[in-house]
Amino acid sequence: MRKVFLSLLLTTAVSMSAQQKQGGISPQMLQQIEQQNVPTASDRALRNALAANAIDNLAQNRQHAGALDTYFSVETKKQSITDQKSSGRCWMFSGMNVLRANFAKRTDSLSVVFSQDYLFFWDQLEKANLMLQGVIETAQKPIDDQRVQFFFHYPLSDGGTFCGVADLAEKYGLVPADIQPETYSADNTSKMSSIIKSKLREQGLELRKMVADGKKAKAIEQRKTQMLSEIYHMLVITLGEPVKEFSYAFKNKDGKAITPVKKYTPKSFYEETVDGKLNGTFIMVMNDPRREYYKTYEVEYDRHVYDGHNWKYLNLPMEEIEQLAIASLKDGRKLYSSYDVAKQLDRKRGYCDLENFDYASLFNTSFNMTKAERISTFDSGSTHAMTLTAVDLDSNGQPLKWKVENSWGGSWGQQGCLIMSARWFREYMFRLVVDKKYVSEKLLKDYEQKPVMVMPEDPLFQMDE
Repeated sequence: MRKVFLSLLLTTAVSMSAQQKQGGISPQMLQQIEQQNVPTASDRALRNALAANAIDNLAQNRQHAGALDTYFSVETKKQSITDQKSSGRCWMFSGMNVLRANFAKRTDSLSVVFSQDYLFFWDQLEKANLMLQGVIETAQKPIDDQRVQFFFHYPLSDGGTFCGVADLAEKYGLVPADIQPETYSADNTSKMSSIIKSKLREQGLELRKMVADGKKAKAIEQRKTQMLSEIYHMLVITLGEPVKEFSYAFKNKDGKAITPVKKYTPKSFYEETVDGKLNGTFIMVMNDPRREYYKTYEVEYDRHVYDGHNWKYLNLPMEEIEQLAIASLKDGRKLYSSYDVAKQLDRKRGYCDLENFDYASLFNTSFNMTKAERISTFDSGSTHAMTLTAVDLDSNGQPLKWKVENSWGGSWGQQGCLIMSARWFREYMFRLVVDKKYVSEKLLKDYEQKPVMVMPEDPLFQMDE
């Protein structure tokens, strides 16, 4: 009995010692924390209010909640608003919005909405191949290697960038939305994506074993092809079989057909509507204050198509990015752009400004990180792509506010659009795709320098969703 009692004492002492290990919350520390948090009458009132209300409802800055100024001195032509629904395909919607706007501007009367479902099918198949080929090429590395884990952690996604639109459209073409409409799984990607991810991980393990067993490259390639056939079948079941040929007549902005019905393939339709290759006609710029400006950066293995293009960016100060955007908008050209859209977003009004919500006063604290610090700590980064359509300039040509065409449906925000103050734009805008004709020779030369390779795990190089 005495031995049992001593054993219990020893166990208790060890347990207490473990709990009070330096770095943990000790009883003394907890006492200090509690003493510094004696609730005031205001705290009790806030606690009662927050028990039954959303934080944003109480943090909203009423001084900034009035009617919005919706005038823009430079604005491109309006077009119909699209809806990505419960999917992460904002990059595709924004990219296609730019392409159809360019087509409408070039033809002056014709309009088209491209099928997201069609190109998404090929996006998912290509990403599956990228994952499987990446697993083959890193099969000699241990399973816990960072690059191996990247492929198994992210075997597939519905996010992306404009680089994906360019590679996929050039390779597979485009079709009109009414020829291959959305399916439920295109609008709601999570379940389909989860199932295909599981299959890809299983296939990846098999390919690693084939390499470990010394199988010949030809046999591994044949097995990968069989695996992709399984993925293709799963995509046909969920997204429908990609259109091979179709008949189509172009319509004007009022929906009236004004061209004869003509037969197309996806590639010939792409050639008629895009009028040439996309790759090589644009540059992608970013604002990353952590890194040196006027340098080019590339993200290895982070692309849509294995034989396509990695993400490649020229890092620029916001002032330079703003001038590129203004030049394009003045010429009537919309732009692909991306943001950390949830920060200080007033969803009801469709407005982003740094003072929409006063969280600091609500919680009696402060939030003082710089843009660079927010990026470094994963507090901020590019999360959503939208189509930049307008800017309001002051008498000196400096931006006062911006407007983007979103892909959350026409009933959201400002009739499907979002207005951003100039100060919010500088803090939470990250990427812009601009036609080379609006870029100076100096910046084009900077863009062509040998890129600095960065890892896809970097907080700023997540895909737009």
